[in-house]
Amino acid sequence: MKPEITQRLTALEKKYDAMGQDIVSYLDGLLYSNYLTYWDYIHTDKLLSLQNTRTDFPDELIFIMYHQVTELYFRLCLHELEQICHNGRNITAAGQDLGWNEKLEAGYFIARLNRLNRYFEALTKSFGIMVDGMEPGQFLKFRMALLPASGFQSAQYRMIEICSTSFANLVHPDERQRFSGKQASVADMFKYIYWKRGATELETGKKTLTLKQFEKKYSAELIEMAEKYRDINLWAQYMSLEEQDRGNPELREAMRQYDKNVNVNWPLVHIKSAARYLQKATGDVAATGGTNWQKYLPPRHQRRIFYPELWNEEELENWGKPETADNQPA
Repeated sequence: MKPEITQRLTALEKKYDAMGQDIVSYLDGLLYSNYLTYWDYIHTDKLLSLQNTRTDFPDELIFIMYHQVTELYFRLCLHELEQICHNGRNITAAGQDLGWNEKLEAGYFIARLNRLNRYFEALTKSFGIMVDGMEPGQFLKFRMALLPASGFQSAQYRMIEICSTSFANLVHPDERQRFSGKQASVADMFKYIYWKRGATELETGKKTLTLKQFEKKYSAELIEMAEKYRDINLWAQYMSLEEQDRGNPELREAMRQYDKNVNVNWPLVHIKSAARYLQKATGDVAATGGTNWQKYLPPRHQRRIFYPELWNEEELENWGKPETADNQPA
């Protein structure tokens, strides 16, 4: 038997012995197993069975598939955030430590931030599928069959926000002062989280059914998550680095770019799409969930900034405004 095979069998035997398992049984399982195929690994048939449209308009398929792709990208983002927030440790289901550093380093931080930026940049660039890829006439009809569902109800996007910054930065700007300098509970701040105002009825100011559904399903989970990540969110992990690492220009720029990608570029492409399909000369059309998209989406209104400490006064003042030659946030 070749030495490299013997070495691996010895390593496997140690692995299974540590778990009280018999390596011979596992080798039998390997012997009897079929070869893996691409379609089984990716679950292609299952993926392609998930596009359950509600109407016969052809462009609804584009709409549902793009949102499914978006959620997959969000999952990738959460995957990277979880690694950063947990000090880069990766423990397998069997308890095996893959040996990553317990202490975060600037290089590791930068690499994961670059991944996050690539994911959001890919989403932003691909949003032309939503802006220009559907016939307005079809969209304005099939959207009525989707009520009260809305992209507003993406829980993964809310989780990305929670993992990325201090929770106080997610409080609506009109309400942040009440928590300034206080050790407020997440539950108290959650009552004033910025996105709740974006799901109020335009005429009455009451909660939409879209918001009521979302709160009923996810409020407890999101509050619990925010408590869990209160001291280990991305900003907290950045602040835990050595001063020399925090001053690393590449790291600071990656943080700034991530802030801008999530809180400016991503909302702006949504505004472009909403303007194309919902803005009319006779008056704006309400979004599918009745969300107040005119005030909810523009970043200059929300003033949602993950890392205000990394931007200068002029950049903060011009947050979310159209860039000019004299005003280009880095």
